[in-house]
Amino acid sequence: MNIAVDAMGGDFAPEAVVDGVELASKELGDATVILIGDQAAINSLVEKKKYSFNRVEIMHTDESIGMHEHPTKAFSQKPNSSIGIGFRLIKEQKADAFCSAGNTGAMMVGSLFTLRTYGSIQRPPIAGFLPLKNGAYSLMLDIGANADCKPEVLVQFAELGSLYARFSLGIENPTVGLLNIGEEETKGTAVVQAAYQLLKSDDKISFIGNVEGRDLFDGKADVVVTEGFTGNVIFKMGESLYEYSHSKGINDPMINRMNYEVVGGSPIIGVKGNVIVAHGISSPLAIKNMILLAKRQVESGVNSKIAEAFGE
Repeated sequence: MNIAVDAMGGDFAPEAVVDGVELASKELGDATVILIGDQAAINSLVEKKKYSFNRVEIMHTDESIGMHEHPTKAFSQKPNSSIGIGFRLIKEQKADAFCSAGNTGAMMVGSLFTLRTYGSIQRPPIAGFLPLKNGAYSLMLDIGANADCKPEVLVQFAELGSLYARFSLGIENPTVGLLNIGEEETKGTAVVQAAYQLLKSDDKISFIGNVEGRDLFDGKADVVVTEGFTGNVIFKMGESLYEYSHSKGINDPMINRMNYEVVGGSPIIGVKGNVIVAHGISSPLAIKNMILLAKRQVESGVNSKIAEAFGE
């Protein structure tokens, strides 16, 4: 297994990425990391910290996409950026996964235009792992890629999330809930109400109806469906809750798992390849956990199941 990692992505790259790869390399078994970035800068860090990498290859490029560059413009004008090369490695089947803490917009552009989506998938979501009181996780999607969604797109999120929860998280018959302001099917916006009716008649999922904000940490649903605007607000609020609790010396198992470092990244689901995006401020621990998440996702074979389900 080969996992490509963007060495130049993130606010603290390449140092945080190199440190994270060193941590991950100890737990990757026979998987190889292809570290894409400025070889001189990477080698300098390796020598300075006296790292002895296990199964790490460096692929040089001196081109990168900045965190604040326009995603589409930068991706098209910098084909040899670390992000551009990462996507080419997947497309050419030289890498089984690509991970980056860099420009999320550029990661979405690469996913859509280099890899493309399976079958009839209209808009691939970014999925987030929502910690539960019982120590497990539920899956929420979308958490930022698609701020506005049609009802049909929310239905696809439900089907994609259900497949991911089953094959990547090992949940045999995942339940699906639609995030709303009330349990009644007549509540919410016109889009949410229409999505409810479509989900109710979808025999590909186990739909349990609406779930409210107060239900999220109880695990009422294994998969929570919403548009990216709301999902992103919820996840960033969770991060701030962890930061506040940590600053006050509060040690709570569930709140601690709201720390973005614990899972490390979020998969873009529905594209022809395993793509994981991470927080721009990712620490070495977050980078390590992003890479390990990518390894587990590849091993799960979830993408082949998505391809089957959507007629690819």
